[in-house]
Amino acid sequence: MPIEVRRFGAGHRRPEGPPGSAGIEARVIESRASGLVAELAFARASRLAPHASPRTTLFVVIEGGGWVGVGDERARVVAGEAAIWPPDVLHAAWTDGAPMRALVVELAEDPMLIVSGGEGGSPVGAPTPRAPGVTRGEGRLADRPGRRRSEAGGDEPE
Repeated sequence: MPIEVRRFGAGHRRPEGPPGSAGIEARVIESRASGLVAELAFARASRLAPHASPRTTLFVVIEGGGWVGVGDERARVVAGEAAIWPPDVLHAAWTDGAPMRALVVELAEDPMLIVSGGEGGSPVGAPTPRAPGVTRGEGRLADRPGRRRSEAGGDEPE
């Protein structure tokens, strides 16, 4: 099987980002039942509006920095950090004075979808079936070592 190379980055992004975004260019690198990988390029003062996903999502900052929110909490993120957004909880990302690039990785809830390559799974973005009696998820940002949570909800150096 030949190696398949997917291009992303400058010159390969859509000029419009995900729905509800402003100032973001995006490129979906891979999308299947087992998950999704996309690159988001945030300009200065851009935003990804609060939304929920039925999947656990990693927001991996690869350049610059900005802010992420989960529920009512917010935290600053910089290159080399990743926020984990739990399924079915409102989350968002935005920038203020600097641009930011991030990879978004949506994970399949059923690990067998990853192993099997997605056979028989639901399409990315489709609601994930839940066991009877399981309610909507709740989540918050984890504390970062060497930082304390401010009253405004952001992280500050100790």
